Amino acid sequence: MAVRTPLYYVSGNLREMDGTMITAIRNVAIYEYSRNPSVTLSVSGSGGNLTSINDTRLQAGASLTNVSAFPSEATTAEPNIVAVSYQRILKTAATVTATVDTGKTFPLYYNSSGNLQHMNATDFIDTFITPAITTLTSGSTTTAQGGTYLVSTSTSVAGATLVSATPIFVDTRADTSLYSAAGIPEDLDQPQTITNYYLHQIIGAEITLVNFPLYADSNNNIKEYSQAEIASILSDYMRREAATSVLGNSIDYNFDGTGTARGSSIANTILVGGAGNYQTFQAGADDYRAQEFPDGSPSTAATYVFKINKV
Repeated sequence: MAVRTPLYYVSGNLREMDGTMITAIRNVAIYEYSRNPSVTLSVSGSGGNLTSINDTRLQAGASLTNVSAFPSEATTAEPNIVAVSYQRILKTAATVTATVDTGKTFPLYYNSSGNLQHMNATDFIDTFITPAITTLTSGSTTTAQGGTYLVSTSTSVAGATLVSATPIFVDTRADTSLYSAAGIPEDLDQPQTITNYYLHQIIGAEITLVNFPLYADSNNNIKEYSQAEIASILSDYMRREAATSVLGNSIDYNFDGTGTARGSSIANTILVGGAGNYQTFQAGADDYRAQEFPDGSPSTAATYVFKINKV
């Protein structure tokens, strides 16, 4: 790794940038990425490529009938578990060709001999891109993470845009209020929605530089990059590194791997502790019915954490 200290022009002199100035350039890199991220997530009803996560709930056991007496509890089927798999997030990584290093593409710095030298591509990545992507993939959800994603139970999150009104996960439980003895045979699966979870993309914040790095043109004249020029190079390398880095800067999202949690944890809740609500109903002189309905108390069966990671 080679983190360099770029030069800037002030009062007729070439000086090394301080940490604040370098951070400002990294923040421009973050903003440029937020405008055109190369790793994007979309939401659909199915067909995602992030790991599937499961919602489970109880449903009633099958009903029984008898012509002379109620079927006993020992003979009726117990409530059982219904599992619904959610795999609604599709991750796409763009193919990005970054600005070619001509030898004078990147900012100038003083080398160990005190001479002016242009950064190479690796220097540029180490100085600006890697730290910017490290900030992007942190657990914070401010404008400094613009272009990346979080999960929320709300459809409206300050500083972020809802990716889709389709939830990425729906936590359900059996709605015990819908089952009644008079309704036997009841529909087995009668769920209620407990919580919806939605995907949001964080909005970035525009950064205007005060001090600009320097480069030497084809005639070896020293010039300042314009905001647009340095922003374009930063954007190219942010997008390429985030999508297909060989230096450990690729941005990844997952539910089952390493990384940093982003937004709300996803809870799969289910009724537990019940023995089955055994009910009977005589529908006629020779029509005796019995069925066991879901019962118990809500409990979290599993927790899924949406994570961002730099790999």
